[in-house]
Amino acid sequence: MLKYTQCIFIVIVVLCTGSCKKDLLHWQKVQQLTSNTTMRLNHIQFLGDNTCIIAGGTEFDQSAIVRSVDGGYTWNCYSDTNAKKEMFGMGLSPNGTIYLSGVDGDVLHSKDSGKTWQFNRINNWNMYFGGYFPTPDTGIFVSSVLQRQCTIARVDSNFNFIDQQTFLFGLNNIYMTTARTGYIIGYGTVMKTTNTGTTWNFQNVDNDNFTGMDIHGDEIWMCGFNGGIYHTTDGGNNWQRLRNGNDVTLPRYYLWDIVFKDEQNGWAVCDNGKVIRTDDGGQHWEEYDQFTTNALRSIAVCANGDLLVAGDNGSIFRIAP
Repeated sequence: MLKYTQCIFIVIVVLCTGSCKKDLLHWQKVQQLTSNTTMRLNHIQFLGDNTCIIAGGTEFDQSAIVRSVDGGYTWNCYSDTNAKKEMFGMGLSPNGTIYLSGVDGDVLHSKDSGKTWQFNRINNWNMYFGGYFPTPDTGIFVSSVLQRQCTIARVDSNFNFIDQQTFLFGLNNIYMTTARTGYIIGYGTVMKTTNTGTTWNFQNVDNDNFTGMDIHGDEIWMCGFNGGIYHTTDGGNNWQRLRNGNDVTLPRYYLWDIVFKDEQNGWAVCDNGKVIRTDDGGQHWEEYDQFTTNALRSIAVCANGDLLVAGDNGSIFRIAP
């Protein structure tokens, strides 16, 4: 009798779950663009309305820099002959210089919106996942080893070390909002600096491997690989968890990046090619029709309101939500 009752309960739960499942959202347009590469694409950065850079590569073989000058419709691919390693991080400094960082300490930077690139190396041969020069004479770069150990390195304009800080967890990216203020995200960790990286203070937020941030002044949205989504309106003094990625009643998403067009409308991209959306500031999330199985690693909003997403196997999509 007990087993029969348990079976009836399971059937009811399954039926209720299925009946409560919402229909998928539908895109107005999905256009796959020609990237002219099959390498992994990790990070999108618009340099104004028309020029856009996407960085990537294959880990130990080749770098990839994909560039558009028509707002993200057509793309050219460039691979630096010196930096024969994958580029993971991308940072736009206040003076307009864009920095790419990656495997074995390789760094590329461009002062002309990606037309030409110069090669440098941080000489500890770490794998760098992000970097900026918030001032002309001080750069900050973050590295990680298998999510078990990380380094925050400050370097001078010649990429010589000023100082280094080491921690026993992984780091995934750095975001500098001004010359003095910035954030570092990683495995169960968010840190903030207000003195150009001299010191970093841990923020009161955890329970995910944080992978992406979208910063609008003191208002920040953040996603984690376990599917968590977090929000602050005061520069990180207080964080609110909008989505619990460990909630077994919610769909399981592995999130790489997040972007908000305004205070209400935002999107996040997933490791299995899915895209989710909110129209209420992140309180609730819905899933779109899936158009690829490639991991989608970065997302940005185009000048006309379209979304640009990029990921594995050189995939770039322009989509109208």
